[in-house]
Amino acid sequence: MKPTPIESFDLHPGRVLARKYEIVSRLGVGWEGEVYKIREKNTHIERAAKLFFPQRNPHNKTAKAYARKLHKLRACPIVIHYHTEEIVLLRRQPITVLVSEYVEGELLSAFLKRQRGSRLHPTQAIHLLYALVLGMECIHQAREYHGDLHSDNVIVESYGLEFQLKILDFFQWQGPKRAVLQDDICDLVRILYDSLGGVRYYAKQPRQIKAICLGLKRSLILKRFPTVNHLRQHLEALRWD
Repeated sequence: MKPTPIESFDLHPGRVLARKYEIVSRLGVGWEGEVYKIREKNTHIERAAKLFFPQRNPHNKTAKAYARKLHKLRACPIVIHYHTEEIVLLRRQPITVLVSEYVEGELLSAFLKRQRGSRLHPTQAIHLLYALVLGMECIHQAREYHGDLHSDNVIVESYGLEFQLKILDFFQWQGPKRAVLQDDICDLVRILYDSLGGVRYYAKQPRQIKAICLGLKRSLILKRFPTVNHLRQHLEALRWD
């Protein structure tokens, strides 16, 4: 008899995992599982724990691939640092838990909602894009990808002269890697577009913005920016009127 699929772990603050981590709060939920803020009982250091739904992690393949990718990309500043794996028993099923650093900050989606008009000024948006591009360039140079970039997968740690960002929830893609690398480029441009208010404000954007967004037409974006390196070079050479 197959175990009942788990759609939510519903772990409450104070619950202890693996005898050494205490649940603080739930941070989010996705297709693969749930992410919790946890605290080490001995050191009181706060971490993040991703618990994988067993039906989405057959033979532990999903969690292993995710952990290996985070470890491979440990030199990329935009990537959250992976610490360790734990196996815990929940609802009579072994559940894989990946423990990583906990990042203080807020999701980009929430950050944008707090801005005047829920959007950024064009120069701010370009700084946001540049920070993301630098991070993704490091990832692509390692021949890896994100695969699902959007404003709910980006954490804004701080913002002053520049954005300090982290990205979440790498997608495990089984198709051709070139296609998903191109997806990352188009997703970067889409984040720029959305951070400026989307379609409602696009017509009034300066030509420098439109030369990047290109109406969100994938073929035009990839022709101008075949790699994230091309996009970075374009931003570094950008001149405002």
